[in-house]
Formats: sequence, C-alpha cells, structure tokens
Amino acid sequence: MLEIHSELDAQHIYSITELTREIKLLLEASIPVIWAEGEISNLKFHTSGHLYFSLKDKDAQIPCVMWRNRNLALTFTPQDGMKVLALGKISVYEKRGYYQFDVVKLQPAGIGELQLAFEQLKQKLLEEGLFDEQFKKPIPPYPERIGIVTSPTGAAIQDLVNILNRRFPGIEIILKPVKVQGEGAALEIASAIDEFNDYGAVDVLIVGRGGGSLEDLWAFNEEAVARAIFRSKIPVISAVGHEIDFTISDFVADLRAPTPSAAAELAVPDRVELQNQIHNYQKRMSEITASQVQYQKERLRNLVNSYGFLRTPDRIRQNQQRLDELTHSLQLGMEHSLILLTNKINSVTQRLHSLAPQSILKRGYSVCYRLLDNSIVKSAETLQVHEQIKVQFYQGDISGEVTDVHPAKNIEK
Repeated sequence: MLEIHSELDAQHIYSITELTREIKLLLEASIPVIWAEGEISNLKFHTSGHLYFSLKDKDAQIPCVMWRNRNLALTFTPQDGMKVLALGKISVYEKRGYYQFDVVKLQPAGIGELQLAFEQLKQKLLEEGLFDEQFKKPIPPYPERIGIVTSPTGAAIQDLVNILNRRFPGIEIILKPVKVQGEGAALEIASAIDEFNDYGAVDVLIVGRGGGSLEDLWAFNEEAVARAIFRSKIPVISAVGHEIDFTISDFVADLRAPTPSAAAELAVPDRVELQNQIHNYQKRMSEITASQVQYQKERLRNLVNSYGFLRTPDRIRQNQQRLDELTHSLQLGMEHSLILLTNKINSVTQRLHSLAPQSILKRGYSVCYRLLDNSIVKSAETLQVHEQIKVQFYQGDISGEVTDVHPAKNIEK
C-alpha cells in the first residue's frame, strides 16, 4: 500500500499521522490472528480493568494489551515471569506510534491439552444436564454436622476449621483426608464423597483445596469427582483454589465458594449476627406487642365511652319494662278469655239442664213406656188394647193396662 502511494505521489510529504496510519493499515491487514508464545513482563492491572504487559523471549519483546471484557474470562492470574500462550492480532497505537499485540485469549503455556480436556468434559457434562439449576440442592441454613473432603495438611483445612469454629462454635466437623493433587487424587475425592453419603449423618459437604496451577487443581476437573458430586444426596459446596479459579466441580456442586475460607462462611451462619438478629426480633416483638396492647386499650376505652355502649343498658331496662307490660297484658287477656269461656260453659250447661228429661217432668210432663220392650210411646196409635204400659212422672211412676186407644186427629205426623 505504501508502494502504491509512493508511485502515485512520489513528491508527497506525509504527515506523521498519515505515515502512522499507512503503517497501521499495512501491519493490521498483513498479519492475521495468531498464537504467540512468550514470557510476561512489566505486567500492569489498570484501574479501568485492562491488562498491559509485554511478551518477550531471549531476543525480543512486544507490548501487549488485553481489554477488560476479555480478561474477565481468565481462569488464572497472570504474573511477571509466567510463560503464556496469547491469541491475538497486531495493532498500532497511533498516539504513541508503536505497534502492540491485541490479546484476545491468554493461557499458561504447556497446558493446551489440559485446557482442551477441560472444555471437552465441561461441554459433555453440560449437555447431560449435570450443571442444571433444577438439580441444585439448597444448603441447610443451620447445619449441625459438616463433612470436609480435603488434604489434612494443607492450609485449606486450617482455614475451614478456624472459621467454622469462630462463626458457629459447637459445630461438629468431620474430616475425610484425601490427596488433592497427583495420581489417584480424583478417585480418593470421589470415594470420600460416596462414603459420606453412605454414612449419611452430615448436613453439608465442603469439597476443595487451596490455590495452585491448573495442573495442581486438575483432580477437581476429572469426571469421577464431577459425577460423585452430582449423585451426592448431601448438598455439596465446592471450594477449589482462588476466586479466579474455576473447575468442573464448581459447575456441578450445589454451591460454589470462591475460596475454602468463603466456603466456611457460606456453610454456617455467624453466631454473633444470629444473636443480634434474635435480640432485634425480641425487641421488635416487644415494641409491637406493647403498641398493640395500648391500641386495644384505647379502642376498648372508646367503645366503653361511646353512645352505643352507654345506650345498651338503657335499652335493656326499657325492654325489660316492656316485657313486664306485655306479660301483664297477656295475663289480663287470658283471665278475660277464661271468664268468657266459663260464662259460655255455664250458659250451655243451663241450657242442657233445662232440656234434661227430669227438668221437663218437673214442669208437669210425663213419659209413657211400653212394658214389653221398655220403649217410649210417642203415639197412642202404636198401643194395643190390653197392652201393659208404665207412666213416669217427676216423682214416681204408675203401671196400667190400655183399655181404649184414641188416635190423634188433624195433627201432622
């Protein structure tokens, strides 16, 4: 590109900006994205989050930049003197007029195979669902017994024990010592998780170790450990390495702690904080109770002094008086009705008495009976001459024989 411009504008005098831009276009267009290997030097973590450093070998060096949105994905902490592989492209920083390596990805040198194995296993377990949130078990808020799977000699166990005892004195801690790196470490860790599940008398498991290189942490990237964590019925907290270290165990576990110390803080509550909370709750409950009692007292006082409440006794007395009046009226009514009924009964009795046969006989009438069947003779025509009869008077009776019969004349029968 410079040659073209030189041929067309042989006498053109370039400004520094133009010349730098031509160099930038030439370099950035000519060199593709590449992997470069070198040693980190002059490493600077800028407050903006960007990383600035140089990559060098024994004969040369090149300045490098790694922007914040890219270095957030780093799984290790870059350090001066660390040999790394960097994926990126050449760029030119025009303000200073120097070229630099724009880093897209950075990883420690010599771990390409491990990193590939990590990504492959991660993808496999992801597709199988071992990382799904639906399988995550909640961590009990107040565990009584905690199982720890780690090395008995590392700094991690000391941090765990110290913090657990400080935060929640009296917590029971059960350690299952295992190798945390090297050959056979993964199988020991997986076996320890299974043994705790067979034992069953712990509320939560902490599985992890302190920091180290990718090779040091590799036992927690192996499939045996991942599947042991997944099948565990006891909730598992993964506590491997430092905050920037991520392992397969972290993705499978029910909870990831950035460090072993953080795992201890996540596993148990702080006794002092709990005591303060309980004290605050008690105080708040007392205040609420006192407030409610006072409120109900005021409400009761208002009710007692209200017109409706005062009116109630008066209404009761008035209703009692009205009840007395109604009772008296009912009694008078019943007495009056009784008198009327008595009078009516007496009248009917007198009428019945006046119609009685004895009353009629007393007025001078008599009754004639046929002696043959003692039936009353209602008509003379029913009698025969010489028939025996009896005549009943009010006082006494007579007997006789019919000597003559005189039928009634001009009387309707």
